[in-house]
Amino acid sequence: MCKVNPKIDLVFKKLFGSEDNKDLLLSLVNSILSEKDRISTLTLKNPYNLPDYLKGKLSVLDIKAEDENGKVYNIEMQMIGHEDFGQRTLFYLAKVFADQIGSSGKFYDLNKTIVINIVDFDFFKEENSTRYHRELGLRDLETFENYKKLDYFAIHFVELKKYDDTTTKIKTTLERWITFLNRAAKLSKDNLPDELETTEIKKAIDELNRMYFDDIEREHYDNQQKIRRHGKRHGKRHGKRHGKRHGKS
Repeated sequence: MCKVNPKIDLVFKKLFGSEDNKDLLLSLVNSILSEKDRISTLTLKNPYNLPDYLKGKLSVLDIKAEDENGKVYNIEMQMIGHEDFGQRTLFYLAKVFADQIGSSGKFYDLNKTIVINIVDFDFFKEENSTRYHRELGLRDLETFENYKKLDYFAIHFVELKKYDDTTTKIKTTLERWITFLNRAAKLSKDNLPDELETTEIKKAIDELNRMYFDDIEREHYDNQQKIRRHGKRHGKRHGKRHGKRHGKS
């Protein structure tokens, strides 16, 4: 059993956003990208750094990286859904895209920006949907074409709750990572299901089990766990009240 929850933003960044674990991040990112877009290297633009965290310099817990082609990635784990999450996603996409210009001020310095949101809630609300991964970008609303000259951003959503590993056989690397994130508390490296027997998953379990928190990190982790538990309880209470109002048992 993993001793910490990888869905907590701090843990997610320590696990996937450190120089020693870039292989895990590369595996995760490639599992989300289409086969034709897969990459061979990633350079972390904001690697997790404990001294910076203690000095208050680490104000956000997302992961920024750049691949060998200059494409920029912003990867975030989010447990709680807020009403403004869509606007927030677009804001960070625009900011990461624009920040590439830096002091040059030249638009041709801008490369494609890819936002990856891994969320522990249902962002897309269509009824009975089990579509747990989707990619969004600019398209012609009449012909649905993509235009190369405008193909400079993509947003991926991976909705963890929509993947049911109890009824679906794990076939892809993305499904392995989703299962790892959803079931980390029950996983042991010495007793893994065959479909999770990979070098990356075993390393991720090892990293979680030896992850160290200082006092500030521990306080943040505990607070996030409380928020997560409170959110679940609130959701259940709300669901019961909602059901009664509509005559549901």
